[in-house]
Amino acid sequence: MPPPTARVLTLLELLQSGGTRTVAELAGRLGVEGRTVRRYVDQLIDLDAPVESVRGRYGGYRLAPGYRLPPLMLTDDEALAVLLGLVAGRRTGLTPAQRTANETASAKIRRVLPRNIARRLDTLLESLAFTEQPGASDAPDSGVLLAIADAVRHRRPVSIRYTDRDGRRSERTLHAYGIVAHTGRWYVTGKDAGIGEDRTFRLDRIADARALPGTFEAPVGPGPAQRVLSAFATAEYRHEVTLRIHGTVEQVRAHLPAGIASLEEHEPTAGQDRAAERWLRVELRAERLDWLPPVLASLDRPFVIERPDELRDLVTALADRLASRARRASPRKPLP
Repeated sequence: MPPPTARVLTLLELLQSGGTRTVAELAGRLGVEGRTVRRYVDQLIDLDAPVESVRGRYGGYRLAPGYRLPPLMLTDDEALAVLLGLVAGRRTGLTPAQRTANETASAKIRRVLPRNIARRLDTLLESLAFTEQPGASDAPDSGVLLAIADAVRHRRPVSIRYTDRDGRRSERTLHAYGIVAHTGRWYVTGKDAGIGEDRTFRLDRIADARALPGTFEAPVGPGPAQRVLSAFATAEYRHEVTLRIHGTVEQVRAHLPAGIASLEEHEPTAGQDRAAERWLRVELRAERLDWLPPVLASLDRPFVIERPDELRDLVTALADRLASRARRASPRKPLP
């Protein structure tokens, strides 16, 4: 059985996990009797730990809410999970805090990891690769993020200073519906009160957010995540593309997800399976077209380009290059 000091620290760790713990539950976890649990609780109180006694049928012990208890104790698995979350968040651009805060928090946890756990973590990080690297400005300002989150929760209008992708600056009043993390960036979606229309804004482009008086009603219909995906699919870009693809919805969505393209699904005819292949109308907008021909080739499904003509030329050029390379790579047959 662990020594009494270890059991007292284990009791503290159990109480840190939140909620009210009954004496019977704590006794079972510690392997002691109920009176011993009470003695351990008295020791924690003597050490200024804010342990409260809860009376009643479901009574027991808990820590006072809002108390920041030093030190925060984590198991090896919990420390490893937190550290991996910090590393992954920084590498994928989903860290909503300054980079320095992320790195100092990681360093503090690494210092207290047992050597065998630290070695296993290093082994994992050496074998881990990320497909995307975040840009320097992808992470939003922590103050902006928290201010907008508070406005979302309390349905308060918020004033933001925003810089768009062309460098134009503006001040807007936003009724924020929600915050969405998508492909390494953070977004807020809501109604721009100045124009009375829904808009989606990148949080890293917001320089300041300030709550305003008043409230607004939450809209009915799609949630924030679906609103952001729909905004991407219908945003104004340089090229408007319309395709018809012969295949199932699942086949098309595997290469052109909702955040990229809108898909018009036709009701199947009588007796036709809903998952059956059929012609589907696909629309999307893009600043560049050069990425589309490889995507269409990877679909391996019949398709028709309705617009623009430039995309047809790019697809034809890709097909010619592939055919030329295939001819050069094929072995020559000997002359008879």
